[in-house]
Amino acid sequence: MVNIQDFNFAGKKAIVRVDFNVPLNEQGQITDDTRIRGALPTLKKILADGGALIIMSHMGKPKGKVNPKLSLGQITDAVAAALGCPVKFAPDCAKAADAAAALKPGEVLLLENLRFYPEEEGKPVGIDKADPAYDAAKKEMKARQTEFAKTLAGYADVYVNDAFGTAHRRHASTAVIADFFDAEHKMLGLLMEKEVNAIDAVLRNAQHPFTAIIGGSKVSSKLGVIKFLLDKVDNLIIGGGMGFTFIKAQGGHIGNSLHEDELMPDALAIIEACKEKGVKLSLSTQTIAADDFSNDANRKPVDIFNIPEGWEGMDAGEESLAAWREIILNSKTILWNGPVGVFEFENFAHGTGEIAKYVAEATRQGAFSLIGGGDSVAAVNKFGLADQVSYVSTGGGAMLEAIEGKVLPGVAAIKGE
Repeated sequence: MVNIQDFNFAGKKAIVRVDFNVPLNEQGQITDDTRIRGALPTLKKILADGGALIIMSHMGKPKGKVNPKLSLGQITDAVAAALGCPVKFAPDCAKAADAAAALKPGEVLLLENLRFYPEEEGKPVGIDKADPAYDAAKKEMKARQTEFAKTLAGYADVYVNDAFGTAHRRHASTAVIADFFDAEHKMLGLLMEKEVNAIDAVLRNAQHPFTAIIGGSKVSSKLGVIKFLLDKVDNLIIGGGMGFTFIKAQGGHIGNSLHEDELMPDALAIIEACKEKGVKLSLSTQTIAADDFSNDANRKPVDIFNIPEGWEGMDAGEESLAAWREIILNSKTILWNGPVGVFEFENFAHGTGEIAKYVAEATRQGAFSLIGGGDSVAAVNKFGLADQVSYVSTGGGAMLEAIEGKVLPGVAAIKGE
């Protein structure tokens, strides 16, 4: 596999898949440019070499239809400002051959949202999986996806994948396109290399004690990750909404707290597996409960096993945080994915903010820390701690699948696996 640092882009056109799926406000302004900043080293390397740059990305979930609210045209000026040079815009990603051909060394072209075409994701549109015609429709869409990828590949001499956030999807621009470039003209971008190396550092070269902090709302979304980590970690901290399934499974009274009854057997199995494998499982012992799911609800600290009826757990209490702080500060490797409270509500964001501070403190003491997942990343950014942890991943879903031990199509397509 070619290393991008060793490749000279002089006189070549490079098409780069980035993840510019950035959050926008009602005015179409970017509210968090982390993903744009993350791609800059790769993009600037190509331009500095004297290459021409074609940038492609998705934004949101337009489901194969044009949606002006999800147009990448809205971020063209921001990308230009970040790169420090003009950026041209192609309003139709599949009809940009002339614009790409006209690019000169040092020039930049940003393609419109790839997902305005259903071929990008490669899923049949308007037909249910139960329909007898589904298999034929799927086969047809796969052929169309290949043609779409071929069109994109035709714009450039070199393909670079720097979109770790979509590396777990076999989409036209993240995997299929790689088939149209030989091994010497396709490579991972600098951000992708960092992401892959950071995950390797956690999963293959972790120093112990190794602590995983897994939060978020549902056990179902993290079950595979938790099971995989049981053979890797010394400590497993489970917080956030998913913790209440574990509490109820043990006979606790959780009031109106979020939980998944059907996963209580899995929760009990995880508890038993931790005992068998010698993993210290730390669930929340105290929660900040609220009488309504709103920022302005009445709130009080309660024993997590005895939440009153009509109340629900919304954040980690100080007792829980104190226990977690001790575990985190005694760790040499830390993986954090998911908040430990309803982070989007200011009055229930305290616990997640404290976890961010503990992880930063442990990192200062020499631990390696990997942060991933939207709210976890938002927390370290909100408290100005992103530069005080070892690595902040740009891909929540991709990071989870990599941690779960799955092969990422976007990486495999480059490596030829």
